[in-house]
Order: sequence, then C-alpha cells, then structure tokens
Amino acid sequence: MAKVLGLGGLFFKAEDPAAVRAWYARVLGFEVHDWGATFNHPKTGAVSWAPFAADTGYFEPSGASFMINFIVDDLDGVLARAAAEGVEPTGRQDEDLGRFAWLIDPAGVKIELWQPAPEEA
Repeated sequence: MAKVLGLGGLFFKAEDPAAVRAWYARVLGFEVHDWGATFNHPKTGAVSWAPFAADTGYFEPSGASFMINFIVDDLDGVLARAAAEGVEPTGRQDEDLGRFAWLIDPAGVKIELWQPAPEEA
C-alpha cells in the first residue's frame, strides 16, 4: 500500500532567511547553501531544510508559517488514499527532482508530498 517513507523537508518563513541560514551554519554546523540545506535520506531522496522569505506565497493557500514535505513511495497511490478520505490535492507537478503534490491538513498546514525521481543507473 502506498505510504509516506519519511520526512522530506521542513520549510518555514523567516523575516531574514539569510541571517537564519548563517546562524544554523555557525551554531549547528549545517552546510548551508543560498536556498537551505540537505541531509541525505538513508534509503531514498533527501531531507531538505529551508527558510523562506516571510512574504513567500509558496505555502499558500495555507496561512501557516511552515510547510512539511514527506517522501512517498507512490504519489498516485497516496493521492488515491487521500481522495478516499475526501482530501484532494491543491496542485501537482512533475519535474527533474521527482513528482510533487500538495494537500492541506486539518490544522491548515500545507503538506508537500514528494516521490523522488528514480536514481540513474
């Protein structure tokens, strides 16, 4: 059965994303890039961490100041499971990194589902 494999990322709003990235690099030793950081997942994909500008529209239609990304093994299967519970995606997108879809949870938090692209042989 299609399911979530693990946390794919945590994305949050910050008044000064550059300062937040610098703090995490200095204080916790993150290897931080201009978009955030990545931690390799032991089986598939990677876990991303990224502060976004406080005025970002990327988390819409949620009003929450953060968004959670989950790695899934079968995006279509997870979306079918959600649809069976009356939950429809707010959007879908396929790109080089894999396939994405977004849901809003009962607390109003935007959930990003990510099925990573198959690894090249």
